[in-house]
Amino acid sequence: MTSEEKQKKSKKKGKKKSKREYTNVLLLFTGIFALLIIYLAWFQITQSRSVINNSYNARLEILEDEVIRGSILATGGEVLAYTQVSDDGTEKRVYPYGCTFSQVLGYSEYGKTGIEELGNFQLINSNAYFVERFLNEIRGQKNTGDSLVTTLDVELQTVAHDALGTNDGAVIVMEASTGNVRAMVSKPDYDPGTVAANWSTLSNSDDGVLLNRATQGLYAPGSTFKTITLLEYLRENNMDGSDYSYDCNGKITVGDTSISCYHGTAHGELDLEEAFAESCNSAFADIGSSLDVDSFQKLARQLLFDTELPVSLSYNQSSFSLPESDSEAIRMMTAIGQGETLVTPMHMALIMSAIANDGVLMTPRFLERTENYTGTLVETYSTSVYGNLMTSQEASALQSYLRAVVEYGTGTALQSDDYTVYGKTGTAEYSSNKNESHAWFTGYASGDKEDLVVVVLVEGAGSGSEYAVPIAKKIFEAYYTK
Repeated sequence: MTSEEKQKKSKKKGKKKSKREYTNVLLLFTGIFALLIIYLAWFQITQSRSVINNSYNARLEILEDEVIRGSILATGGEVLAYTQVSDDGTEKRVYPYGCTFSQVLGYSEYGKTGIEELGNFQLINSNAYFVERFLNEIRGQKNTGDSLVTTLDVELQTVAHDALGTNDGAVIVMEASTGNVRAMVSKPDYDPGTVAANWSTLSNSDDGVLLNRATQGLYAPGSTFKTITLLEYLRENNMDGSDYSYDCNGKITVGDTSISCYHGTAHGELDLEEAFAESCNSAFADIGSSLDVDSFQKLARQLLFDTELPVSLSYNQSSFSLPESDSEAIRMMTAIGQGETLVTPMHMALIMSAIANDGVLMTPRFLERTENYTGTLVETYSTSVYGNLMTSQEASALQSYLRAVVEYGTGTALQSDDYTVYGKTGTAEYSSNKNESHAWFTGYASGDKEDLVVVVLVEGAGSGSEYAVPIAKKIFEAYYTK
């Protein structure tokens, strides 16, 4: 091969190499561009609303200036909140049911809370017909925002609100199989329509009137926590509780610590189901002293203690504390829900929902769909599975024990021919005065409709059987018999 031929061959190789380099660079930039397009699409679908809905986003102020805030509706179509516009253009937010829906709806002045915050993006956007929006913009007039249809049921919310009466506390009502929240009550309450006029009084109130106790109130769970202690015991004993027995004389003592059953009742010889149904503190303190602490901690985390909850409204995390270094007395107190454990009523509702739904927790849902102000569908929000909090076998076992509470234990007042109730009562001490206690009920009912989970917390009332159970019964009656 001549030198000239070698030179030509070398040039051809150089050109091929150069083409490959150009091709590689082109492919690299094409890949980057494709990834950017994919990211922008993902962001638009999953993240853009949360960014736009951020209170620091100036775009919100522009939308609020251009759109009349839309209405909030109950699942049956009843109007829960709307904007009244006077002749001079002044806008006023109106809540037809007053304080009945206060905490769950929230307010839209001096910040936003509740569903007013959750659905803010939808409420200040308008999907009115294009021509109408176009003409309004030409005239300098505001468009009407979209309406939010919630999962809230007016009758159940009203019954729960009225049943709680003048007591402080919280009530949550939700469907186990869908996650639909049908009612959420927190007291003390307020009229959302008067927030602007009474802001100074409300925001400085000593009783925390603006706090949604259903999702943000942290309480000792009392005997409702025995459901979790029971599950841990069953797990450590291969789901077999048949060998357990305890002779209760009304109290159990370890060192300088004595734990008494309610009113010092001596329950006598009990098996595991009887101990749970009668809510025997002594028996469950005895169980707590024998449990594996590390395993107990893992169960608590699996049941969402000290972690984020799948709840779209503002909430506080529940906490479970049981270090290996804790004394036997503290382990016993923890097992009956009187240690350092703190829970929200919402969290207890999630756990009970999973039990009722064979171990599967559905994500709590407050919004069904968005419509424009004429009722035309804009967007629907599907139910979704959060995950398994326990196995179906474990859920089935707990269902049996919860049923025993109503059949012959502390919840017999909930017996009915129209529906079947499963539940656990609780009386939670919260101060050095042992005569002061919160009343709890957490449970669900099955009948000819969806299984309905009900959690009741009555602050400082007394026993769960006396004060929380009657409230739950009124809700079950309203749902299954009317």
